[in-house]
Amino acid sequence: MASDHCDSCSRLLRDFAERLRRVWGEFEYKLKDVFRGIVQCTCFGNAPERGTAQDLSSLQLMYDDKSQVFNQRSLQALNRLAASQNADLQMTAAIYYSHISHHLNSPLPDAFLVPVMALLLSSDLDVQKTTSFTLVNLLVKNNVCKESVIEMGMLVPLLELFQSGDPTAQCHSCACVAMLASSELSRDAILVDGIIPLLALAKSYDPAVQQNAAWALLHLTQSDCSRRILCQAGAIPVLSLLLQCSNSEVQFYSCTALCNIAAIQEHHPELLSIGAHLSKSLLTLMSSSVQKNSAQACRCLQSLSKNVWVQEQLMDCSCVLPLKALLKSLNAAWIESALTLMCMLSAHPPNCDILINEGLLREIGQLLHHPRSNSVLISLSCKIITDLCGACMDEQAVTESLCLSGLLRGLLSPSLSDETLLHVTLCLHHLMTWDGLRTKLSSSVTPEQVWRLVELSGQMRNSQLSYNSAAIIHMFKLTEDFLPLLRPHYGAVSKYLLLFLKTRDVKFQQLGISTIVKLKNDGEFSTAMTNGELEARLWNIHEQTEEMRQLLQMIQPPSPSPGQPFH
Repeated sequence: MASDHCDSCSRLLRDFAERLRRVWGEFEYKLKDVFRGIVQCTCFGNAPERGTAQDLSSLQLMYDDKSQVFNQRSLQALNRLAASQNADLQMTAAIYYSHISHHLNSPLPDAFLVPVMALLLSSDLDVQKTTSFTLVNLLVKNNVCKESVIEMGMLVPLLELFQSGDPTAQCHSCACVAMLASSELSRDAILVDGIIPLLALAKSYDPAVQQNAAWALLHLTQSDCSRRILCQAGAIPVLSLLLQCSNSEVQFYSCTALCNIAAIQEHHPELLSIGAHLSKSLLTLMSSSVQKNSAQACRCLQSLSKNVWVQEQLMDCSCVLPLKALLKSLNAAWIESALTLMCMLSAHPPNCDILINEGLLREIGQLLHHPRSNSVLISLSCKIITDLCGACMDEQAVTESLCLSGLLRGLLSPSLSDETLLHVTLCLHHLMTWDGLRTKLSSSVTPEQVWRLVELSGQMRNSQLSYNSAAIIHMFKLTEDFLPLLRPHYGAVSKYLLLFLKTRDVKFQQLGISTIVKLKNDGEFSTAMTNGELEARLWNIHEQTEEMRQLLQMIQPPSPSPGQPFH
């Protein structure tokens, strides 16, 4: 069967299954002797117990011969033992099901679920605990269909075990419910009677019970309907309190559940009604040494930060430090979460001074130089740089960071998409409007980067990328450092300038003419252009412009009447 779980839950389930195998290994070798001893005991010599002895003999045979585990005789034996009023006999069946669940590598036939249901309904708590433990193992290994478990009515005795007061019974039953909640059909059944008991168990003082309850609540946040019912039942304050739990898995489950709820805008008023408590708890979790928890808290804050009041709280509580820590993560998804939240913060101009003073540009510059940077991370970085520099004219902060060289470095990456290159060139063009940064770039750009800009200017698959790249070349100062890098490419430069002059888009024509005027100050370009197609095109534009000027002079528009505005 295919797994319905995310990578994190799948990993946890594998760990859980491994623990079950270790537990089983401690008593598996005792089963043969137990069954053999019970069958041989004189207690079963009387006629009323003879059938029971035969059933136990069947179980022993099943244990010795795996091919007979699912035959009709073994099913009848398990049914009779499970239906017995004798708790010891029920426990024998429960233990044997535990054996089956440990060794089973294929689906359990539905008929063999019937005795499991009878054992869950036992009046003996130990039998119920053993059976619920077995059911967890079967669900973890996908040996039983979740829908079949629900259809047989097993959810009712599992939920009743929530009220048993026994931490082990609560832990096992809660784990079963968590597994069942991963199925949409099962989830709907749990929503009817299970939410209130789960919220109560989430407050348990037993760590295992609390963890499984949080796990089950997480699964119940997978659909719009279940999220709405959870919120109506008061889940948000409970989940918010669980963020402060000392158990890192409980923190992760509760934070992920809140993320799922926060992803829907309609729940934001209720989330924010808690006050500063929620955002402060998430910010504390974002400082966690457990990076998956830190990243998840970041994602949740990202959803909530559409509200300016939340942003103000984060800035007041020094959110930059944990965000900078996430940027040093080895996980690209976690870095993306931090950058996305930073984008939201930097888009609000009052935050920009604090972000720059906290050294955010330095961190972004280092990230741009790191090999793990990808198209998404670079695009987000460009937006942050543009926002920060647009709100705060702090040339020194940009100069001291590695942002300029990082952006130029990004031009050479073969893996970047045109969309990302568009972000990079737009950001560079914006920075070059500052004279000090333009001077620095003109003296620090490399031959490979100059050629890449020329190459991007000449490509026609993305006209805006072509325009941005050509605009950057135009803004470079024609210094003794820069000109020797551009001169080898005058042929390619002339080609894209000719394309610009031929286009109907006025902004391309203007950029082309402006670039030619600037480059003509260099004798080599002027010589290369003489008597060429580019010069001919310029004369053609000049003639067209002159003709247009003369035609316009022939038109004498009427003078505007008094009080009539000019258009």
